[in-house]
Amino acid sequence: MRFPSALTLRELAAFLDASFTGDGDMPVTGINEIHVVEPGDVVFVDHPKYYEPTLNSAASVVLIDKEVEVPEGKGIIVCEDPFSAFNKITRHYRPFEALGASVSATATIGDRTVIQPNAVVGNHVTIGADCIIHSGVIIYDHAVIGNGVVIHANTVIGGDAFYYKNRPTGHDKMHTCGTVQIEDDVEIGVSCTIDRGVTGTTVIGRGTKMDNQVHIGHDTKVGAHCLFAAQVGISGCVVIEDRVSFWGQSGCTANVRIGSGATIYAQSGIMTDIPSGQKYFGSPAGPAREKYRELFTLERLAKGGKSD
Repeated sequence: MRFPSALTLRELAAFLDASFTGDGDMPVTGINEIHVVEPGDVVFVDHPKYYEPTLNSAASVVLIDKEVEVPEGKGIIVCEDPFSAFNKITRHYRPFEALGASVSATATIGDRTVIQPNAVVGNHVTIGADCIIHSGVIIYDHAVIGNGVVIHANTVIGGDAFYYKNRPTGHDKMHTCGTVQIEDDVEIGVSCTIDRGVTGTTVIGRGTKMDNQVHIGHDTKVGAHCLFAAQVGISGCVVIEDRVSFWGQSGCTANVRIGSGATIYAQSGIMTDIPSGQKYFGSPAGPAREKYRELFTLERLAKGGKSD
């Protein structure tokens, strides 16, 4: 997420009432998670396992819970609870905005686009030309919808990320301030849910088609011309390349990459990266031919080693 205007490291530390190390005049232009940080960004870390990769990331400023050696060219803000400090920043710069109407006055709607009754279009949403937004659709703030997009009834675009920190008192929610971008000629079925990025953007690529009751997690990047059958579930931070097909009730865990042209057969569970052009089946999924041989072998064993 970009800030409306750049801050300095000194100003940001003062906002958090925390100490800092580094050039106090260093410009700070945004806030992001570790997997999407760019120069000028703030990122947080609160576990020793991730200190080194975070300090060596592209981020310019690191919120951290202990004094550390400052890498050259970076700034450090030491705070007791970096997670809460991160939330304080995002809530300040991307607060909840109540709607004054079912279609926000700040939304931009393209030519010949139809918004059916009982649809909700949030604040600062952009919808392109020649789209159809059916009844019951809810498009949360800041989403960007391309041209020629069809979104069927009761689908939600831009719901909060499922992201919590486990504490002794319960689960502390990460404030979601990212967006969703749906590119041209996408069609999304009935009762689908596409979560926005935590600080970045969930992307649905050009020409992709989704059946009913598909879920796409936060910060996932879906390529062009993909197909998702009913009840597919995709976790957060997944990269799905072009022309991938997910058959019904299949899904995958977070932080994996599905190569272009891959096919995931029905009810399969993806736990690792999938090479381009491959067909995978099973849970945990493997190459389809290997999985079929395994099933055939198990069937023979169950029959005492005899085939029909």
